[in-house]
Amino acid sequence: MRKPLIFALLIAVALITAWFVADPSPEGLRNLRDGLQSWHANHPIALPAVFFVTYVTVAALSLPFAVWMTLLGAALFGFWEGLVLISFASALGATLALLVTRYLMRDWARAKLGNRMRRIEQGVTRDGAFYLFSLRLIPVVPFFAANLAFGLTSMKAWKFYLVSQVGMLPGTAVYVAAGAQLGQLNSLSGILSPGLIGAFLALALFPWIARAGLRIYTRKRAYSGFKRPTSFDRNLTVIGAGSAGLVASYVAAQAKAKVTLVEQAEMGGDCLNSGCVPSKSLIASGRAAANARAASDLGVSAAPQVDWPRVMTRISEVIETIAPNDSVARYESLGVEVKRGHATLIDPWTVEMDGQRWSSRAIVLATGAAPVIPDLPGLKEVDPLTSETLWTALSSLDRPPEKMVILGGGPIGCEIAQAIARLGGGVTLIEAADRLAAKEEPEVSKALEAALTRDGVQVLTGAKAQRFGSDPAKWVELEGGTRLEFDLLLVAVGRRARLEGFGLEALGVRTDRVIETNAYLQTLLPNIYAAGDAAGPLQLTNAAGHQGWIAAANALAAPFWRFKAAEAPIPAAIFTAPEVARVGLSVAEAEQQDIAHEVVRYPLSDLDRAVTEGVREGFVQIIVAKGSDKILGATVLGDHASEILAEIALAMRHKLGLGKILSTPHIYPSWSEAAKNAAGRWRQGHVNPRLLGCAERFMAWRRG
Repeated sequence: MRKPLIFALLIAVALITAWFVADPSPEGLRNLRDGLQSWHANHPIALPAVFFVTYVTVAALSLPFAVWMTLLGAALFGFWEGLVLISFASALGATLALLVTRYLMRDWARAKLGNRMRRIEQGVTRDGAFYLFSLRLIPVVPFFAANLAFGLTSMKAWKFYLVSQVGMLPGTAVYVAAGAQLGQLNSLSGILSPGLIGAFLALALFPWIARAGLRIYTRKRAYSGFKRPTSFDRNLTVIGAGSAGLVASYVAAQAKAKVTLVEQAEMGGDCLNSGCVPSKSLIASGRAAANARAASDLGVSAAPQVDWPRVMTRISEVIETIAPNDSVARYESLGVEVKRGHATLIDPWTVEMDGQRWSSRAIVLATGAAPVIPDLPGLKEVDPLTSETLWTALSSLDRPPEKMVILGGGPIGCEIAQAIARLGGGVTLIEAADRLAAKEEPEVSKALEAALTRDGVQVLTGAKAQRFGSDPAKWVELEGGTRLEFDLLLVAVGRRARLEGFGLEALGVRTDRVIETNAYLQTLLPNIYAAGDAAGPLQLTNAAGHQGWIAAANALAAPFWRFKAAEAPIPAAIFTAPEVARVGLSVAEAEQQDIAHEVVRYPLSDLDRAVTEGVREGFVQIIVAKGSDKILGATVLGDHASEILAEIALAMRHKLGLGKILSTPHIYPSWSEAAKNAAGRWRQGHVNPRLLGCAERFMAWRRG
């Protein structure tokens, strides 16, 4: 087994070396070609056999010579013989690469492929062999990477071979045609021959033609069994009036499209009515109480008195103040037709609501998400609250809850727990994981737990709720037997996309977790888009708004123009004290993806503005690509973290490095200087000592 492999490798090296070290003049290349063709004439089987084995070996070992081998083979053997040899050799070599990966290099391949592997696994789960066919026809992923990645999937080797054989044939034919034309080149003037120009033109146009053909086929397959209307009542229908739906409707109205927005519940969605707005209003009251208690550190004596009914009334007032921005009246004034009710999709273009039907060229699903209630014994009998029902329960009290239990140590749980504790309530926060905010940096989790504990929250990490009861008081029993009594229970363990009851199942759109979309937010049916919590992966108001305008723009501009949704980094924050803000990669994520990086850390205790305000806690941490100032991600812990992070997110979005932040004048003293000072720390760590030595000698010389 080893001798044929070594022989094939030696032949490969010889052929490639001959190709590159031969006399590069037209006459020298022609002599090389003529010599090989003469040998082929005298040995009609030997040369094709050696070439075939060599090509299979190159493909199996994922060596970067496949394109050159294709051109060389076509020049030697002509179009038809070259096409047969190269087509079968490339498919066989790819299959061998798959088998080698599957049985010998599984761990290495996973580390090598990183994010590509996840995308391919998702594609195989969604489309199976057709996904492989699309990759072969349009090599968005390099062939060698696809070979390695599919070796880590469960696809049968024979199926991989057949799909690769068929899928690579059109592209191989184009390259072989180009190589055959190059093989006929006898002088430089031949470069302008119609055949060679046509071959290069085919190379340039083939990806576009293949992509268009694949798109047409995909659309026909997706719409099989449905009859498309000849005309439409609307340009766009948006289902859901949360952040994503409102932005999508606004974009469509500004583009003078005829757009209908359907909402069954409250305009503004969860963010306005039960999420961001009421929670941040509660946090503001909690912060005022905490600041009053800490005022003595600044030389001011204050004793806060919490008026709980007034706190809750203010939250309602804040919602009422902001609500007109999201109201039916405002959107109708913008030109949006707003309908109140439950919408169902009858087919990919027809929407029905309360007996009314209309056709729409495109549809955006912005149905949002609902809180998850875990299936635990006795939980439903103790009247669990969610982020949607919490505010009514709190408004019915005349004082902060004295015994409140919160399940879930994510952003919602941490924010509500700290705010109520600061206002004088008694709160126990239970988190099943070994730390709070498990997606954040470990140091952030420790700081959050310390801060919540300092404010009076009882934090229990690594604690799992087992069952609930109410005999006579309400209680939760943890793993290990510990029981905790409570008056109010908030369940904040996550949110699930609202996908049922919209007719998606009948259309073949998967609804098991979130609505699966491509990079342009299109679902399985290309004229139906999804945005916001319904599409994921981030359940954030700013992410939903960003996706809303992407979905609307793509829906209205198709097929002439489209935008990718994932190009903008989405910042996120936890509005505790200290605040936590993050964008891009964490250290753990960079390490998992095997990305070469370095970490820059700047403590806020060194920031002059923080010192003047008596704040000594927190840091700015920026993850930078190794060897450059490219920002891969950042985490900010401390006061005004969300504002400090904004500049870093802007730099990432527009591909500006730390050097640009450092060279931008900032107000002094300000919190925004924290980002600049972090960039300065990075610069200090990358000063070339040799250059400094040269500068020192130069300055000494100038002094005379």
